[in-house]
Amino acid sequence: MTDAKSLYERDFVLWTEQQAALLRAAGGRTDQALDWENLAEEIESLGRSDRRELRSQIYRIIRHLAKLQFSPASDPRAGWRESIRDGRKQASIVLADSPSLKPQLDEFVSEESADAIERAIADLGEHGEIAPATEQALRAARYSLDQVLGDWFPPGPTRPTHPPGRRQRMLTLRGPTK
Repeated sequence: MTDAKSLYERDFVLWTEQQAALLRAAGGRTDQALDWENLAEEIESLGRSDRRELRSQIYRIIRHLAKLQFSPASDPRAGWRESIRDGRKQASIVLADSPSLKPQLDEFVSEESADAIERAIADLGEHGEIAPATEQALRAARYSLDQVLGDWFPPGPTRPTHPPGRRQRMLTLRGPTK
C-alpha cells in the first residue's frame, strides 16, 4: 500500500486509474456488500476532473491568445494577458498533481483549438472587431503546445501612424505650457 500512497502523491490521475482497476478486480473475489463497479467509476471520475480542468484551461488560453493576436482593440488586452497567465498557472498546477497527463497535451491543444478559435471569432464579432479576412486568418491560426503553455504572447496589433494633430504640433513648436 505504500506504493499506492506514494503514487497518490506523485500522480493523482494515474493513482485513480490504478485504484479503479484494483476495485474492479477485487469485486469478484469478496462477498462484501460494496458496490464495487460504481466505487471504481467514482474513483475514475476524480481523475477525469483533472483532465477536464486541464482541457478547460487550454481552451481559455487559446481563446485569449487568438483575441490578442487578431483584435485591434487595446482596452481588453491587459485582461486577456492576465487570463492567459492565470490559465497557464492553473494548468501547471494540474500537471504537477497529475504528470501522467503530459503525454496528452498535444492532443488536448489540437482538440480544443477549433472551438476556442470559433469562440474568439464570436467574441470579436460581438464587438465589431472582425473583418472577413481576419476571420479567415483566425480560422487558419494554430498554436503550438509551447505557445499555449509557455511564456509566448503574440505581438500586439499594428497601429497606423498618423501625423501629429494640431495640439501636438503646437506643443512641439512651443513646448509644454505650465
